[in-house]
Amino acid sequence: MLKTRLTEEYGVDLPFVSAGMGFVALPELVAAISNAGGLGLLGVGVTPPPLLEKQIDRIRSLTPHPFGVDLIYENTAMGPASTQQHIDVCVQEGVKLVVFFWNPPPAAWIDRLKRIGTKVWLSVGSVAQARSATRAGADAVIAQGSEAGGHNKSKIGLLTLVPAIVDAVAPLPVIAAGGIASGRSVAAALALGADAVCVGTRLLASEEAYAHPEYKRRIVAATEEDVTTTSIFGPEWPDQPMRVIRNRVVREWTGRDGKTPPQPDPPITIGKTLLAGHEYPMPKFSAALPTPDTTGDFEEMCIAAGDGAAIVNRVQPAAEIIREMMGEAERLLRERLPAMLAAKVEHP
Repeated sequence: MLKTRLTEEYGVDLPFVSAGMGFVALPELVAAISNAGGLGLLGVGVTPPPLLEKQIDRIRSLTPHPFGVDLIYENTAMGPASTQQHIDVCVQEGVKLVVFFWNPPPAAWIDRLKRIGTKVWLSVGSVAQARSATRAGADAVIAQGSEAGGHNKSKIGLLTLVPAIVDAVAPLPVIAAGGIASGRSVAAALALGADAVCVGTRLLASEEAYAHPEYKRRIVAATEEDVTTTSIFGPEWPDQPMRVIRNRVVREWTGRDGKTPPQPDPPITIGKTLLAGHEYPMPKFSAALPTPDTTGDFEEMCIAAGDGAAIVNRVQPAAEIIREMMGEAERLLRERLPAMLAAKVEHP
């Protein structure tokens, strides 16, 4: 069994973290990951504080194992994604790990969480951001490479980003994220110096992910040529780069997708879904991800996914995904690499 600083410090069996994907990384997926020996992250997204409290309680009813809460720190067209009240809930519930995505949060939030023993991670996409996270008091950083799906402002591939960040923030643990969807990519990330991997796209095609069946089908069907970066999605959170699967709307706006397009007049609705339990008419270019509550035109929707989609070939239970990925990674690290080092090199 693979052991790293992360498994030792956080009391988990495997150096495997599930990405805190908004809309789809809900309690059932979080618990499935933690029950399988990994560290599940709840994707809070636009969840209001009272619902967050219920979701945390739900996770605890499904697993006795460690898990974390992933908060977006950014102002959106719908208001702040995370507020002081979200921190209040995390403190009151005694959450052991909080991850901040997109921007570093106020220092007071980090200080308050750390005072009660909560570990704080920051997601970063560059060495400069990683150094800032260290100064802010982060207990670890998630290095998100340009291969990662969904909202992603990194322009650096994981092969370069991980060792650079490992060197920059040592001895802080580093978790690698982006394009990791197989045991081979897990082994590569660990060999680059990461203490764990953070997996998103591969878990979108899990039975427990709260993603619409058509969303999962498109992940499974995607090739390496189907994933691209665009900024067209998001009247809810405009002008933000996202890694997505090409569909009709993405193809139509290729080459003129520098920022979220203005809303049509009169407004166009591409479908409807539920947000925080309330019906939400999805405007054209909506960044809301398709869940089982979603109906409408999937050729107009945001199908967020990373480069790892190219090697996802079926929908499986989350525990099976973890077992396959980590088993393959362990075999590679224990058998193939030592054999390569031991092999004699014959010179002509």
